[in-house]
Amino acid sequence: MKQYDAKKILNIALAGHSGSGKTSVAESILYLSKMSERLGKVADGNTVLDFDSEEIKRQTSIMTAVAPIEWKNTKINLIDTPGLFDFAGGVAEGMRAADTALIVVSGKDGVCVGTEKAVEAATKAGLTKVFFVNGLCDESARFYRVFESLKATFGPSVCPVVVPYIVDGQANTYVNLFDYKAYEYGTDGSVKQTALPDMGDRLEGLREAIKEAVAETSEELLDKFIMGEEFTPEEIILGVSQGVKDGTICPVFCGDAHNTFAIDQLLNSLTWLAPSAADKSGEIGVDLDGEPVDVSVNDGGAAAAIVFKTVADPFIGRLSYVKVVSGKVSSDAPLINMRTGAQERITKVLSVSGKKQSDVPYIGAGDIGAIPKLASTKTGDTLCSPLRKVVLDGIDYPSSSYTMAVYPAKKGDEDKVAQGIAKLADEDPTIKLVSNHETHEMLLSGLGEQHLDVVISRLKTKYNVDAVLKKPKIAYRETIRKKVSAQGRYKKQSGGHGQFGDVWIEFEPCDSDGLVFAERVVGGAVPKNFFPAVEKGLQDSIKKGVLAGYPMVGIKATLYDGSYHPVDSSEMSFKTAASLAYKNGIPNASPTLLEPIGSLKANVPDANMGDVMGEVNKRRGRVLGMQPGENGTQIVEAEVPMAEMDDFATYIRQVTQGRGSFDFAFVRYEDTPANVAQKIIEKAKADSQD
Repeated sequence: MKQYDAKKILNIALAGHSGSGKTSVAESILYLSKMSERLGKVADGNTVLDFDSEEIKRQTSIMTAVAPIEWKNTKINLIDTPGLFDFAGGVAEGMRAADTALIVVSGKDGVCVGTEKAVEAATKAGLTKVFFVNGLCDESARFYRVFESLKATFGPSVCPVVVPYIVDGQANTYVNLFDYKAYEYGTDGSVKQTALPDMGDRLEGLREAIKEAVAETSEELLDKFIMGEEFTPEEIILGVSQGVKDGTICPVFCGDAHNTFAIDQLLNSLTWLAPSAADKSGEIGVDLDGEPVDVSVNDGGAAAAIVFKTVADPFIGRLSYVKVVSGKVSSDAPLINMRTGAQERITKVLSVSGKKQSDVPYIGAGDIGAIPKLASTKTGDTLCSPLRKVVLDGIDYPSSSYTMAVYPAKKGDEDKVAQGIAKLADEDPTIKLVSNHETHEMLLSGLGEQHLDVVISRLKTKYNVDAVLKKPKIAYRETIRKKVSAQGRYKKQSGGHGQFGDVWIEFEPCDSDGLVFAERVVGGAVPKNFFPAVEKGLQDSIKKGVLAGYPMVGIKATLYDGSYHPVDSSEMSFKTAASLAYKNGIPNASPTLLEPIGSLKANVPDANMGDVMGEVNKRRGRVLGMQPGENGTQIVEAEVPMAEMDDFATYIRQVTQGRGSFDFAFVRYEDTPANVAQKIIEKAKADSQD
């Protein structure tokens, strides 16, 4: 493929609800543009863009994939993003690299939650939005119902460009409302112009929708529309073109990707409707002093690129996908990684189409490509020329709110599991792995149940490490609520040297994360050189509480009396005496079980607020208040025991149909209610006997 100027490059992310046919649309485009020899099908596992073994097995996209095509002297970089909410990190990556979002909508299912989320993500990223209603060869598809739903959901900016003429449930003919020509498509791949069909008042209604959208692009055209004056064809074409580029118009195309119907009309229109990289790819970065820097799309400028995706493969090595904003990236000049400050040596640069790679002399401004073997570079990093150091915006990933404990299937493989997941997290930053030192578990967090299932599956296929997921243990703690005194006396005679230690210790509650040790011994009842041994004996003892064996916190222990033997007393005997005082005293100090409490902020649609508040109460939580969110949502603020939150991510996705999200973080420990504590204590005792 030849090198293209930024004015002739389109960066287009395909997004939408799962199952709407994004990958099929991309495959149809690749086939028509002759970048693929066959029309790949997801069901057959032979698509260019769903090439990962997990994607083939599950028949759905789970990560972002890139493929360039050429059409009418224009290079179009297709960025296929996942539709499943569990892989929304891929959508964030695709939107960061794109200038236009092609939002695919099912002709049968219409506007779904994934459609709304794709539009929201594109709007947030400042992208141009184009709709494609797919699957119209299915007799249950209803284009005009879907179109009205698009207008009702997203407003008058939704503008029809290509519409179907449907006869007996078959959509073989498509009308282009710009040139008022109709095209008939055959299942053999043939396309021929045909007479404009008689669509009655519908065609006039669609023309009116175009005028309504064009009127929104300027005050002059709005006045003309209000006065009932007709727009000239030039005004309509220029108005739509300008409106699409500045985001005030969202054009609607349609067709069927499985048969390639009307895909050519989509491509023809994109080449003049969609903004080029020169129009859209410039950014405002910041320099080392935090001052804004205008990074314009210019092949002759100092190089600046954003890493929007990373692949870490055990066979092909590490591959960093980049969008070049300014200058050229090539093996001729090193780049600075602005996160690490290190210089990265570029050995070669690549053009990538699915899993296929080919060497290119350079990646120009506004274009997308990949750089192999950048060992310290991560997704979201800025690579730039040493001549102009600038940091570009990174990638705003969704928070990882679903957590499970991960265990190796074979004992001793803990390090292999941790290393494998760390490599997978390089590719997918929504994967988080932390070690909980209290419960001695590795905690794996992601965006949902399916997300973590894929992590475990890829761990096996890529790194040959078996692991299993379990419900995470809760880090309970124990404390006391009453002040008591207790004696610990240790005496042992076994011939020769004996062992003797005798202590009186006062235990009382205090505000601490562990044990506070003090002494007020008078008259040398316990020699000072044994104080550290007493403290060590208590520190060892509090690691296991008397109720359920959880660590004890909030205890002040004061050594105030005791006795010793000049020959038989030793550090070991006083350490043992201290542990006996602990065992004798703590059960009488009103011991209680503490549970961790987390702060919940759930962002949910208005309609689901009552459900979520009720669920919080069921989970023993306390609703603290509400505040309005964005786009008709409410933020429910609450405090909930962490033990009750293990499946909350699944609940909130189900009840809000994927529209809701939440953040949850530990805040403090509180007394566990007696009925709950009793169950925990009984389970701990049963586990200890196993």
